[in-house]
Amino acid sequence: MTSHNWIDLAQDADTGIETLRAHFEGHAYDPHWHDSYLVGVTEQGVQQFNCRRARHQSTPGKVFLLEPGDIHDGEAPTADGFTYRMLYLDPQWLTREISTMFDKAPDHGELGFAHTLTTDDALARATTLAFATLHHGELKIVRQTALDGLLERLTTHLHWRTRYGEDPRLPLVAQKAREYLHAHAHEDIGLDQLALATGVDRFRLTRAFKAAFGIAPHAYLVQLRLATARRLLARGEQPATVAMALGFADQSHLGRWFVRAYGLTPALYRKRCSNLPDS
Repeated sequence: MTSHNWIDLAQDADTGIETLRAHFEGHAYDPHWHDSYLVGVTEQGVQQFNCRRARHQSTPGKVFLLEPGDIHDGEAPTADGFTYRMLYLDPQWLTREISTMFDKAPDHGELGFAHTLTTDDALARATTLAFATLHHGELKIVRQTALDGLLERLTTHLHWRTRYGEDPRLPLVAQKAREYLHAHAHEDIGLDQLALATGVDRFRLTRAFKAAFGIAPHAYLVQLRLATARRLLARGEQPATVAMALGFADQSHLGRWFVRAYGLTPALYRKRCSNLPDS
């Protein structure tokens, strides 16, 4: 990060929701994904990002909505950069809370967002209020009231959909490769090994994977490990321990990838989420 970039992150102990406010100039972060639902508002500047095979530009007041697994990046196309605030909503928490507002969920159903970027002033205000109450540790009843307001407005952008076994939108070889990566994420997987598991050569595999997910298999594997690293660090695990457990060469190797994806170091992320001192 340059000296002009900054991140302010916290985690609500009751819900596990992370709140983040940040400013970036130029390149912000590499393609990555989260295990959470992301609801954010651009405060200042132009927030440009690629997601779902489209380029989006979020300007002040617009709300961006990302699902778990949505690969996205971030950059500022203008010199003054961009500032935004965001909520990371745990999927289990969101499903539990939102199910009371919807009719019965379909069998094998999961929540999805209708749009990645939207202009909805009421949702922007509800997101900003929920962020403020959580980030600054307001009284529990105040936080819960603000979250209820957010969820009530969010239902206009959420819908139940059938969870796919095989996703008809994606090539089968890409799906098989993704499943294999998830099952063997901690191993030192080679392209030959992945190609053998999917029944095609390395070149067809890489082309199919990049066409389906926007990044190469090796980059997807790194992001998969980083998503796990976030969960472990938030629980208070030490960066060095996490790096070793997830197959990174060492702590500095984890740190380089973590900063490129999330804009802050593993140690700082751990401190902000767990409130535990470094040992």
